Amino acid sequence: MLPTVKNLLFFKIGWVACVGGAAQGLPWLGAVVVFIIAIDHLRTATLPRNELKLLIAAAMFGLIWDSSLVWFEVLKYPNNARVAPYWIVSLWVLFATTLNLGMRWLQKHWAIAMLVGALGGPMSFFAGAKLGAVTLAHDSVSLLIIGAGWVVVLPLLVQVAKRLSTHTSPPPTAHPIDSQV
Repeated sequence: MLPTVKNLLFFKIGWVACVGGAAQGLPWLGAVVVFIIAIDHLRTATLPRNELKLLIAAAMFGLIWDSSLVWFEVLKYPNNARVAPYWIVSLWVLFATTLNLGMRWLQKHWAIAMLVGALGGPMSFFAGAKLGAVTLAHDSVSLLIIGAGWVVVLPLLVQVAKRLSTHTSPPPTAHPIDSQV
């Protein structure tokens, strides 16, 4: 229970650092906090190599997804960024740290993952907009588009996390000298 609580608490701390930091003109703050959380997460992970793959996959997916929201003028980031800023990509890495711990239960419930995505994605962006970290180009329409995207995004990420958490790294090959003894 303690690792799950720690994981969710760190997620909340990281979310505030990323979104609050960006809103206050300190986008680097979130990236630094997420880096520290991610290092701790990997240090304590059962399969750190696979968890690292998950974090990288989430960062790449987040960069593409959030950049597409900018390109299609669903939302705007400060300084008229044309791609998702590094603090939001950091937030995707942070979110990925929860997929095999605090939100692992979603791996058994696709429909609930879709519902959580449909509600949680827009709620997070709504909160970020209220704090001033992002601007929703068309308020309700933007939130509907974000929610529709997260209906797909969250179950997809959950599936990637599930696959990586159940596939162990191949065992090291035996050294020829060891097999002769």
